[in-house]
Amino acid sequence: QVQLVESGGGLVQAGGSLRLSCAASGRTFSSAAMGWFRQASGKEREFVAAIRWSGGRLYYGDSGKDRFTISGDNAKNTVNLRMNSLHPEDTAVYYCAAAASRRNYSGYDPSRDGMDYWGKGTLVTVSS
Repeated sequence: QVQLVESGGGLVQAGGSLRLSCAASGRTFSSAAMGWFRQASGKEREFVAAIRWSGGRLYYGDSGKDRFTISGDNAKNTVNLRMNSLHPEDTAVYYCAAAASRRNYSGYDPSRDGMDYWGKGTLVTVSS
């Protein structure tokens, strides 16, 4: 059974920074990609960032493109999200996600084509 566990959420003032981390575990776990989504209260889930292990391509959603940085380690099944210049609008539950290895095909886009495993989320609150 695959488990994704997030950490690093919390309360921060506008303009501040946070670093989210996620670790995946499972006896034979391997993934094609890992990333982050978020969901603010009353809104739909939104793609934030992802990394495809094959080729190391990075994907960013519009909301964090110039402020967030994703990094990770495929061998350790970990992914991190560094968030700078946070706005109150960034307040949301941030979910770590991973794509199963079967998605490791040419053209797979983690921002669009789905993920298979999800963490329980970590709350980020940005105060004004």
